[in-house]
Amino acid sequence: MKTQDLRLESVGISVAILPDMPGNQPGEWSVYLLNSNPFPIYGILITSKGYGILNNEKRVTSVIRRFFEDLPGQSYLKIEPIMEEIFGLTNEYWVSYYVDKQVYDRRFIFLPETILRSNMVEIPLIGRQGVLIS
Repeated sequence: MKTQDLRLESVGISVAILPDMPGNQPGEWSVYLLNSNPFPIYGILITSKGYGILNNEKRVTSVIRRFFEDLPGQSYLKIEPIMEEIFGLTNEYWVSYYVDKQVYDRRFIFLPETILRSNMVEIPLIGRQGVLIS
């Protein structure tokens, strides 16, 4: 029996960070999980953390784990709010989920200073602009 790579490609799943108030005014931002597939995903576990250097100090945020039962196809859900103060850190979201009985996982990394209005694109599934990692 040949050893096979058990890691299947995770496609159609994205993480986006959007300002809560459209426009150029400062405000709160939120993180979203998007499922652009035509099928649902189940048993979703998301781990989030931030780390890096901020104001010349090594910083590590708390690790937060969130569980969501399911996410229908062609839909999205809000994971958590995010403060502008930590945009200078690496912000990581590790997403694990099931399709049928197969588990998938993928890490989404927003590097320091990439969560900027100048990096925003249109996110059709949400109908607003934000910073997207597919």
